[in-house]
Amino acid sequence: MKIYVDADACPVKELVVKAARRRKLPVVMICDTAHRIHDGYSTVITVEKGRDSADLKLANLLTAGDVVVTQDFGVAALALGKRAGAINQNGLVFTPDNIDRLLFERHLGQKVRRGGGKTASSPKRTRTDNQAFERAFDALLDSCMHGTD
Repeated sequence: MKIYVDADACPVKELVVKAARRRKLPVVMICDTAHRIHDGYSTVITVEKGRDSADLKLANLLTAGDVVVTQDFGVAALALGKRAGAINQNGLVFTPDNIDRLLFERHLGQKVRRGGGKTASSPKRTRTDNQAFERAFDALLDSCMHGTD
């Protein structure tokens, strides 16, 4: 089991590493050339800058039983299709029960933006957000490690 992080804009990289160290699990951070990551623990894979280049690399590396941290619903859907776990930076665990709705909502938001409309922006991250992520991530890792996901 490996933990993969869609690391370009991930605000919880340190929390991921903290949880992985406790469990002695490998972490792979995937980012494009605009980002530099050196946390002393993770393997870092840097891909060329380009639309979805980090996402595609991550999706190609994932295998059943791995866990991915991503805010991208498309990457989460690919992970679920490979029988990997997926969670976002706010602790939302992606499941077969919620991914279709989330993808549809993403589609609607893109349609509104293409038409010149605006969609809600994300609020500033709080300590409560980090705590919610830590709880959900710990539970997801535990279930994946014990085969109960």
